[in-house]
Parts: sequence; structure tokens; C-alpha cells
Amino acid sequence: MSTIIKAENLGINFSISKSRGSFKVFLKQLFKKKDNKMFWALRNVSFEIQKGEILGVVGANGSGKSTLLRIIGGIYKADEGQIIVNGTPSALLSLGTGFRPELSGLENILLNGIMLGFTESDVRAQMDNIIDFSELDRFIHEPVKNYSSGMKARLGFSIAAYLNKEIMLIDEVLGVGDRSFKRKSQKKMTELIEDKSKTVIIVSHNLDSIREYATKVLWIDKSKFMMLDEPDKVIEAYIKTQ
Repeated sequence: MSTIIKAENLGINFSISKSRGSFKVFLKQLFKKKDNKMFWALRNVSFEIQKGEILGVVGANGSGKSTLLRIIGGIYKADEGQIIVNGTPSALLSLGTGFRPELSGLENILLNGIMLGFTESDVRAQMDNIIDFSELDRFIHEPVKNYSSGMKARLGFSIAAYLNKEIMLIDEVLGVGDRSFKRKSQKKMTELIEDKSKTVIIVSHNLDSIREYATKVLWIDKSKFMMLDEPDKVIEAYIKTQ
């Protein structure tokens, strides 16, 4: 197998002077003592993933799991260390948050696909599959601002399920929607994860899912590397700290 992602001593900080990060992060820094203006969201994290492997990432809220995915996806740039990504990531992160509310569902499919790096013809080739899977055909020409949060999640998941690259970044979206759609989305997610041509990184608090899908697990605690090993060993060690 060939190495597809290699991270060495990754570190990233958020501070008042940097524009990246959420408004909440900015406010946190604003009210910190003047002699401590830097917040390390991730530090000294190293790991290696081979093509076709599935890496589960566990840790408490705020430990840096989603930040790590955003570094792999190229959304954030590390301040320390280095990361080599030999492939193109596609992300299932915060489904539906990138939609333009004034555009229709159909137009948002095209826009999202192009933003993911696909050509218009690539997107149109999968258009029927995306619409059919989302079960939103009656509303696909309606502006997304009229969609419920559940409808947006369905559309976001369907786009990600049919427009994905060789590296998949999954952040707590192993099932969305009502009970029926959740079963369908979980089945589809299982198909994607078990596709050996893809390398998958899963962030989830659902340890049963991590144990079921992951080939190895990375544990991050308070922004720092704790452990990287086979799923059972890491999960048992992590559970003991909870």
C-alpha cells in the first residue's frame, strides 16, 4: 500500500490577529489575558494513512478533531509541522451550510459540485442520482431558503454521497434525516466507507461506529496527540478517561 496522508507534528493556533476560525474563537481570544493571546487548537499531532485505510478520530468536544479534518481538507494551514496529502479530499462537514439560500436546490447542486472541483458535466451526470436519493424532486426548483434544516441535510448528504473524491473526510454525518432516510443514508455511507479505492477519515462520538468501520484510531485530547493504534486498544483507553 502507498502512503496517501502523512502528518508530522501538526500544530495550528488561533489568535486575534488571524482572520481564520469562527467568531466564537475570536471572542475567546479577545477576552484572554493580554500575555496569552494564542490558543493552540492542535499541537504535536502525527500519523500516517495508507491508501484504502479508514482512520477513526476520537476525543472530547473541543479537542481539535474537526480542526484536523480542515487541515487535511486544505481549509486551514498548519502553523507547525507539515502534512502531505497525496490525493484530493472531499468533505462531509456541516451538511448544507455552504448552500446559497436564494438559489434553488438544483442550482446549489451545481454550485457545490463545482466548488468540490467537479466539472459541470460531471455534476450533471450525477444529478438524477443526487435528486432521487435526496427525495426532494418536488422541491428541487424551490429556493433553498424555503427548505427545512432536514431537507438541507438530505440535499447536502446526497451531494457528498455522489460527488466524492479519493479521500473522504466525514464529520459526525453517519446518518441524517428521519428514521427511514437515516437507514438509507447509513447504508450508503457504509458502501462509500467499504470502497477500497477510497481513503476515509471519520470523526465521531459514536464509538460503536468507529469500532465497526475504522482500521485504526487516532485519539486527540485537549488539542494534543494521545494514541494511535488498532480500534479496540484506543477506544478502551479513551473510555477509561471519560
